[in-house]
Amino acid sequence: MSSVVPTALRLGVATTRRTTTSKTSSARTKGSGGARVGVRVGAGHGHGHGHGSSVAPTKGFVEEMRQVAMRLHTREQAPREGEKPADAQRAEQRPVARWTPTPEGYLKFLVESLAVYEAMETIVNDEANAEVYGRFKNSGLERTGALKKDVEYLCQRFGLTAPNAEGPGKEYAVFLTELAKTAPPEFICHFYNVYFAHSAGGRMIGRKVSEMILDGKELEFYEWRERGGLDESLTRVRGLLNDTAEKWTREEKDRCLEETGKSFELSGQLLRLIA
Repeated sequence: MSSVVPTALRLGVATTRRTTTSKTSSARTKGSGGARVGVRVGAGHGHGHGHGSSVAPTKGFVEEMRQVAMRLHTREQAPREGEKPADAQRAEQRPVARWTPTPEGYLKFLVESLAVYEAMETIVNDEANAEVYGRFKNSGLERTGALKKDVEYLCQRFGLTAPNAEGPGKEYAVFLTELAKTAPPEFICHFYNVYFAHSAGGRMIGRKVSEMILDGKELEFYEWRERGGLDESLTRVRGLLNDTAEKWTREEKDRCLEETGKSFELSGQLLRLIA
């Protein structure tokens, strides 16, 4: 699958090639993309890839994915690794303290997010995909059950009616469903970035937004209780991701890395619903 690859991402791919293979490859610099950086890790934004403070350092291909993702942050968002120029026009790049969330917007964000997680969980649970994605079933990172509870809670608390998912989440879900059929490395990129970003910067967003409009109530979306909790689940899924990538060619690994910009773009559209 072809995609427009941001310059920073191409540089990231070239760097990881130099450090993980014996071949030396020059950074590709042509092209520019519309990748959106969703969040600011240090100040409660949501594309953080710290993966949990109590987990040992990442190794293997997951570390390549992490490095490329971090390069798509701005220097402000990731002081040590960020390389993307900041865009002040994008609301989701502002510090969460400057966001103006509303119950209606937050509910829409949860509903659209549910569409994305339902799509990914349907894909990995489908017996027809067992050989390709089956190992990611029951990972402990699943979010659909938690999101359904949170949607119901917000509706009851604020007297709202849950809207249908007809926006960026629905679009992302359709995109993932089609992608998974023909491009497993690219789908795995989205799987990694959605789940792991939510476990880091996503939690910071949830905490800050809760303080603003929910009197500090922590939603189920930001709690992990299955299969040993968050850290054990992250460690387990890292291992599965590394095992999966070991069977890929270098070309397939690079395709996975090059999809990172698209993942950031689509996730950023979701975050705008609450920013």
